[in-house]
Amino acid sequence: MNTIDPVLTKMGQYVEKWKSSSDSRYVFLSCYQMMSTNMIGSIRNSEFHDTEWVNELLNRFANYYFDSLVCYDCGEKTPEVWLKAHKACKENQLSELQLLILGVNAHINYDLVLALYDMLQPEWNSLSETKRRERYEDHSHVNRIIANTIDQVQDEVLEPINPALDWIDKLFGRMDEFLISRLIANWREDVWENTQKLLTMEEVEEKEKFRKRLEQDVLRIGDTISIL
Repeated sequence: MNTIDPVLTKMGQYVEKWKSSSDSRYVFLSCYQMMSTNMIGSIRNSEFHDTEWVNELLNRFANYYFDSLVCYDCGEKTPEVWLKAHKACKENQLSELQLLILGVNAHINYDLVLALYDMLQPEWNSLSETKRRERYEDHSHVNRIIANTIDQVQDEVLEPINPALDWIDKLFGRMDEFLISRLIANWREDVWENTQKLLTMEEVEEKEKFRKRLEQDVLRIGDTISIL
């Protein structure tokens, strides 16, 4: 089975480069790297029904993120959701937590719908109900891995650059981590539902209209995050 290790290496290279140049994009990518590392562990521990499928999805999902970086850094057309997130990092007017959630919003609410569709569309009509349910269960299992990573993200990425978050953590215990993981779990449930809607569409024009509506929804969420 192919692994995502080369992707982790690529993430690490970007993180080190951005840290040394004070590019705030390292905040989201450091967290994404942690999540991906824990996902690899879960794949190797055979926690999923179909480890090959989950591994391929991880790589496809990561490619959407890296493609947005290449487009943005080269001045090419970038998905609007990522244009907003990357520009916010460059402008440095938001908190580290806001920058992180902006990246999570773009990558989950937008990229993951497209990546899941890429994976499911060729096979969906031929899958049994049991196999479809297993695909959903594999998708949902990721929520538990994310929840188990949130505390590590706060301790190792966010608190060292914003000590105030340590005070919040001590005051509220794990409540703040719980709220973030619940938010992400809710978003990922919406992602599955949006992918299901997309799978029912046959016309290219209909799919593109749906993508544009999805993009606008994600941008509105981003606007809310930016003013919190």
